[in-house]
Amino acid sequence: MTTALPAVFTPATVNLAAVAPMLVVFGGAALGVLVEAFAPRRSRYAVQMPLTVLTLVVGLGSVYFALQNTGPTAGALVRGQMRGSVIVDGPTVFLQVAILLFALLAALSLGERLGGVGPDAITPMGAATPGSPQEAQALRAGALTSEVFPLFLFSVGGMLLFPAAGDLLTMFVALEVLSLPLYLLCGLARRRRLLSQEASLKYFLLGAFSSAFLLFGVALLYGYAGSVYFADIAAVIGAPDSQLAGLLVPGILLVLVGLLFKVGAVPFHMWTPDVYQGAPTPITGFMAAATKAAAFGAILRFVYVAVDRAQWDWRPALIAITALTMVVGAVLSVTQTDIKRLLAYSSIAHAGFLLVGVVSMERAGVSGTLFYLVAYGLTTIAAFTVVSLVREGGSEASHLAQWAGLGKRHPWTAGVFAFLLLAFAGIPLTSGFTAKFAVFRPAIDSGLAGVFLVVLGLVCSAITVFVYVRIIVLMYFTEASSDEVEVIEPSWLSTVTVTAGAALTLVLGVAPSFVLEVADRASQFVR
Repeated sequence: MTTALPAVFTPATVNLAAVAPMLVVFGGAALGVLVEAFAPRRSRYAVQMPLTVLTLVVGLGSVYFALQNTGPTAGALVRGQMRGSVIVDGPTVFLQVAILLFALLAALSLGERLGGVGPDAITPMGAATPGSPQEAQALRAGALTSEVFPLFLFSVGGMLLFPAAGDLLTMFVALEVLSLPLYLLCGLARRRRLLSQEASLKYFLLGAFSSAFLLFGVALLYGYAGSVYFADIAAVIGAPDSQLAGLLVPGILLVLVGLLFKVGAVPFHMWTPDVYQGAPTPITGFMAAATKAAAFGAILRFVYVAVDRAQWDWRPALIAITALTMVVGAVLSVTQTDIKRLLAYSSIAHAGFLLVGVVSMERAGVSGTLFYLVAYGLTTIAAFTVVSLVREGGSEASHLAQWAGLGKRHPWTAGVFAFLLLAFAGIPLTSGFTAKFAVFRPAIDSGLAGVFLVVLGLVCSAITVFVYVRIIVLMYFTEASSDEVEVIEPSWLSTVTVTAGAALTLVLGVAPSFVLEVADRASQFVR
């Protein structure tokens, strides 16, 4: 006699092709851990760097298989009782490609010197002769810091999972997988140890608080809907009112607190300047680009799929946060004298501009946000790579006064950085202008609140123009206060990162139609 198994024991099927990019990256990270455990110290960097780059390249190639498996049901990682835990649809694939591209450029910047942590290893890869003390110093640095590569890949894997999460628990797991390695990576700047460790500790403590808020929101939403799946939550919101309706709005807002923390939105932004300043510069650029892309992907899926039917309850709060984020980021960037803190407040302002596209609650807002994330990420990684090359006395020239006269002594470096700053400002013929147009246009169509945010965004953009132009004036029209500031000669690694970032920033400003069209086609969420 055959007895049918209960539904809870239904065998699960895994669509490996749909999640191939994530499997490749996590597999590469696991191999990196094995390298750290078994490879000789002297050869770890020589193995870890190519392994990291190869993993990311293969991950990008495996996106092809994910594209073949997007559809109404193909995105579900596990069927049966865990249906829809991971959803591979248009926004997921688009953001995964962007994150892998950002990670590849950041990995090249990370491996510029054998120390692997930007500001700490001051010996360029080609500057040490065999048998010299410089080579010994570089090799020691590489042996001591090669663990950044598997940590880096684990964080990338979490970022790939974050925008694909189809339920609240998977979203939380992805958040922790991407965050925990970043807490460690932020504390690995050896030549600025105290500042770096302070940044790591602040990021960890505030990140733990934000995770607690998110979990509290998950509990409330589960109590309201009886499920953690986005589709189930959306179905319950559309049903007649229940006695548990009072749990809905607090739960949504608490989940949004945890998500908005990762993008540095006001008032959850206090970690951003300190962490950006203290972390190794390649890690800072990676966080500013890839973390923002992953977190906005999760925000978009949560608000457009799970709770869009309750938008009249939570949208006013998100509109207020959007306005505050733009104003605080733009105004406080004026007062900064450290280049990395200035770019940190700039990233806060850009988070506000991105939220303008989110709160429009239009499909065009989703496509505009996707394009903005790509444009901003490419510009940001290139800009922080340039910052890591400008030095005085072996340390990064982070004070704005140290950049005075750079245009006369190093015209190419200053010229590229000036162009990237103009892209941040949103000047025409740069990707920044196209990106802002892409998020502001649907906001105008969404109603009076959207028009208000666009007007405020234009005012804040004008403020940030002053900030960026001030740096350009310093580089080209101010005499240098010190002759010790120099630009170290980059290897091909950083050269590729800066060249690719600047070139794509120009292309997305002059001929953005292809990426805009791809973003538009990828802007439909699977429910």
